[in-house]
Amino acid sequence: HMDEQIGRILDRLEESRQADNTYIFFTADHGLSVGHHGLIGKQNLFEHSVKVPFLVVGPDVEAAKTNDSLLYLQDIMPTTLELAGVEIPDHVQFQSLLPILSGEANGYDSIYGGYLESQRSVIVENFKLVLYPSVPKILLFDLEADPLEMDDVSGQHPERVKDMFKDLLELQDATGDTLDLKSVYPDL
Repeated sequence: HMDEQIGRILDRLEESRQADNTYIFFTADHGLSVGHHGLIGKQNLFEHSVKVPFLVVGPDVEAAKTNDSLLYLQDIMPTTLELAGVEIPDHVQFQSLLPILSGEANGYDSIYGGYLESQRSVIVENFKLVLYPSVPKILLFDLEADPLEMDDVSGQHPERVKDMFKDLLELQDATGDTLDLKSVYPDL
């Protein structure tokens, strides 16, 4: 059904002769765990649930090029505003993807995630720190060596955990997240 509906949109763009002048952003909601890590729903910060498909087609977008830059789905809004020639309001916390698409930038240095008051995460370079403050538990994954997030390496990288915790606190403050993590993890 989805393929059919997307096809209808693409057909209309061709018929209107606007296909070569249109940017298309295709993405999806984050996914169910379907048993990964013993979980069923979406209520987690593992990559199988938070990483979503993201495709862009447009006049200045190189066909079939891939890019592993860190980004937020909310970056689509400032991107479309910039494409339309509309100034991005100061209160928008996200950034245009056009510099990434043109190869001028690499996206964010780190990505912040949260679920209710039970989970927080930060990705920096190829590492992901996940905190469960109500337990309290800390997990660290090397996403390059372990993309399925099966091996917690927090005990092997205590300094990286501390550095990433500082990054997480900065992003938490920047997003207005008031969950008190410092008292839960006083040694970090």
